[in-house]
Amino acid sequence: MNKDLTVGKPSKVLWQFCLPLFGSILFQQLYNIADSFVAGRFIGENALAAVGNSYEITLIFIAFAFGCNIGCSVVVSRLFGSKQYRDLKTAVTTTIAASGVLCAVLMLIGFVGCQFLLELINTPQSVMADSMVYLDIYCLSLPFVFYYNVATGIFSALGDSKTPFLFLAGSSLSNIAVDILSVTAFDMGVAGVAWATLICQGVSCVLAIVYVFKRLHTLPHSGKAPFFSWRILQQISVIAIPSILQQSFISVGNIVIQGAINGFGASVMAGYSASIKLNNLVITSLTTLANGISNYTAQNIGANKLHRIRAGFNAGLRLVWGICLPLFLAYFFIGDRLLLLFLQHPNGEAMQTGIEILRILSPFYFIVSAKLVADGILRGAGQMGKFMISTFADLILRVGLALILSATALGSTGIWLAWPFGWSAGAVLSLLFYRNGPWFKHGKYEEGNDTLEDEIEATETELAIEVSVKQSTGIRETEY
Repeated sequence: MNKDLTVGKPSKVLWQFCLPLFGSILFQQLYNIADSFVAGRFIGENALAAVGNSYEITLIFIAFAFGCNIGCSVVVSRLFGSKQYRDLKTAVTTTIAASGVLCAVLMLIGFVGCQFLLELINTPQSVMADSMVYLDIYCLSLPFVFYYNVATGIFSALGDSKTPFLFLAGSSLSNIAVDILSVTAFDMGVAGVAWATLICQGVSCVLAIVYVFKRLHTLPHSGKAPFFSWRILQQISVIAIPSILQQSFISVGNIVIQGAINGFGASVMAGYSASIKLNNLVITSLTTLANGISNYTAQNIGANKLHRIRAGFNAGLRLVWGICLPLFLAYFFIGDRLLLLFLQHPNGEAMQTGIEILRILSPFYFIVSAKLVADGILRGAGQMGKFMISTFADLILRVGLALILSATALGSTGIWLAWPFGWSAGAVLSLLFYRNGPWFKHGKYEEGNDTLEDEIEATETELAIEVSVKQSTGIRETEY
């Protein structure tokens, strides 16, 4: 069901929209957690290290899929908020066409270049073969990864966060079962883990795309919408390209960090792989909630309701902190029990590494979550330059300190200590940029002020803000 995020109490609207997104990302993370669980528990420590090692490279491909997701999602949200349904449909088909071309190029690069990347990050020979097998199969699944991300972005843009949740719940639970079956019954090793993910993700992707087009048919329309538009592709690219660059550089930074970790041996690699799955569960969940805040922001900008954005930020902050609290307590105090999902030996070096990582990172989830909420506002408003500045400040500080500190007596501990410094610096910048946003020139949201007069009557300041936003996203004046 499509939902207008521009009416109703912002906190209620945002929470109802974002909570299914949180559930969706939990199931999305089950894909990766299931891979690591099966590899570590049913194959061995080297298999777990291979899956974790490969995962850092897969994040580069996911960065491009995420960029297509957020670029399409923000533009479609804005068009949905301003009720430009014909252009909305063209935005969807334009994204599908452009994503297909991009995906084909990345598949070719993946098949040719993955071995080079594995060698570049000093992958030990003991896990090289399994890492290559996993990545080759993963590259075959890229069309499903891309189009599923595009589909979920469209659902979110239309205010529907429940449909992706249902798809992911079914496919993720199926993935766990197929993972275990392929490894235990068919003895396929790491290849079985990868094939299970491809099959389940493929089914989920096809169903999602079919439902997207069914949903588009329910929207009002006047005349047939063009299949492709360079003008709309430009609008999408203004959001997508910075998002891709941001995610890609983060992935490259993580690969550099993975190279430093690999120098400490397979046990540290396995401990990092196990703990980073738990850490990524938190960060990816918070990022997905921030994407929901981007959709909320974009719809309200499209409807010229900037006064609702500050209320959305406050509601989003309460939401992410409410999620961070139990996860922090679990990771900090019983992280060893959670790591047993992946590790066979509770007293080994891998376990001690995983515990150390979780205890260093988990207290700072409250800081990085505030950054991600502010980023969601900036991205939804099309302020991608500011968004990228804060992200790169985080990345550069985190990677640089990881390399410097790991070469000291701190050893691998220095790598984990670098994370909080980067997160804190990025959070300060993102919050400053948010505080200087145009929404602070408007009054605070009050219940009952979303009247027809509020929607029609814009102040001179609002008009100036609209022009600025349109210019930054490539949307022409006539389209509003």
